[in-house]
Amino acid sequence: MNVSSQVAPSPGQGKPCSIYGWSLGVAMFSMGACGLAYEYTFSKVASDLLGNSVRQWAIVIAIMLFTMGLGADLQKHVDRKGIADKLIGSQLLLGLSGAFGPLAMIRVFAWDPVHFALIQYGFTALVGLLIGFEIPLMLRLNEGKDIDVRFNIARVLKMDYIGALIGALVWVFVLINFFSITQIAFLVALATFATSAFCTYLFWPMLRWRSPLLAMLTLSIAATLVGLLQAQAWANAAEQALYRDEVVFSHTTQYQHIVLTKGAHDRVNCYINGHIQFSSVDEYIYHENLVHPVMTLAPRRDRVLILGGGDGLALREVLKYPDVREVVLVDIDPAMTRLACENDYLRELNAGSLLDARVVNIKNQAIGEPLATALNITKRGLRYDREVSEEVSVSVYNLDAANFVRQAPGRFNVILMDFPDPNSPDLAKLYSLPFYEAMKQKLTADGLFAQQSTSPIHAKEVFLCIGRTLEAAGFAAVPYHDNVPSFGEWGWWIGGNARLYETKSILGMVEEAQTINEHTRYLTPEVMQASFTFGKGQLQAERDGITTLTSSTIYQLYLKAWETTL
Repeated sequence: MNVSSQVAPSPGQGKPCSIYGWSLGVAMFSMGACGLAYEYTFSKVASDLLGNSVRQWAIVIAIMLFTMGLGADLQKHVDRKGIADKLIGSQLLLGLSGAFGPLAMIRVFAWDPVHFALIQYGFTALVGLLIGFEIPLMLRLNEGKDIDVRFNIARVLKMDYIGALIGALVWVFVLINFFSITQIAFLVALATFATSAFCTYLFWPMLRWRSPLLAMLTLSIAATLVGLLQAQAWANAAEQALYRDEVVFSHTTQYQHIVLTKGAHDRVNCYINGHIQFSSVDEYIYHENLVHPVMTLAPRRDRVLILGGGDGLALREVLKYPDVREVVLVDIDPAMTRLACENDYLRELNAGSLLDARVVNIKNQAIGEPLATALNITKRGLRYDREVSEEVSVSVYNLDAANFVRQAPGRFNVILMDFPDPNSPDLAKLYSLPFYEAMKQKLTADGLFAQQSTSPIHAKEVFLCIGRTLEAAGFAAVPYHDNVPSFGEWGWWIGGNARLYETKSILGMVEEAQTINEHTRYLTPEVMQASFTFGKGQLQAERDGITTLTSSTIYQLYLKAWETTL
């Protein structure tokens, strides 16, 4: 008897080995690209919902890698006779899990946040398990097609890794810029189903359950197409469950997830990555505290630099001063500054402060032209309680603040730092010693700065760490605080170069301030002076140390502070 007659037909029979090898490589390339895209998508959803992006990305990818190992071990129990069927079946399950997982995570987070981790890590583990299950199955299907096992392993793994690289680049530079996170999930799933269809053709002679697999593939594609068409509506409904007020704007940018809500009495709240940034009912308390003390105390106000503040609210307060000639606003996210110009709610809040600003988009993170020539667009027509009597030029640089202070020529009389809290290593670098040292080079000899500095009550050690780091950079820095109802007790630091200023001299300037010359809704000289008084023990630190690029002290303190508070 001919032994070969008992062996199942090989998908490579009747075809040159090179054609089959290339076909297998294409399938592995697609699987690798989709697998990496699923990892990124689940990581992004988790970081948008929970914040602390570095931790969420690290945990999600670690779980996926671990469960990929479990999946690779699981495949050893698969009999060779059904190997192709199980490969395609696992791809269909992977596509459905990857497509509907993000929506399910958002819904569960709104309904039952206590048990959200079970769903989050459950989907993450399932996707990792299926990815790990598929790779060794492809190796087994390719057995016997090469002279040496080395070539088999090299072909499969090489194409898988190349696909992962391309998948990462497409996700970062294309998908996240043009589609919502839920749409990305459905698009990646469709790519997975396309691979499943290709594998169905490639392994057709080996399939034992052809009709059921074709039916499942058809239904999976149909369900995913419906999901893609309804993704935005479903995502809006799921996201709405996360917020008390009506969601009127939601957009994921390359850098963050921005949500605007509108509630009773036309209250507008802005959230970034799930954390409230301001509320229209009391944002003026925060921004007047950030801007007016330093503008009142500064000897000169000709040139003002705002780092962060892409919503234009701090700029609104700065532009009330008639002696301001030039303002540069630096915000990394062009979507945020564009929203501040185009969104009716934000434009009303910021009094159109960004409408005529020149936007300078820096593509290569390098400032190629002199700053002086960039500031040549005048800002006219601002309407407050009085006319702005002088022209003031406003430029917006969509650039990382750390890169800006290192590269930009010229100096400023006032620098305002309106960054989000240091809830990630990327943000923590903006509170570090190297950043403050670079920022000091942008400040004139008699210039002053003000720094948003989180809560001195709920995150006291973070607040005090900012002050220590500022002092280590050569600043004389003084803390102050006030109550912003949407946030609770909030704090700032104000200061200048220690060669000219001392803590006592800054406090003396505060005591001598009898008026705030420009219109405010909340702040008075008496309130400003009172904000520099702290209760017993409020400025007594339990920790020491400063933040550097190699020692992210403030980030660790922040995590501990808010986790304990929450």
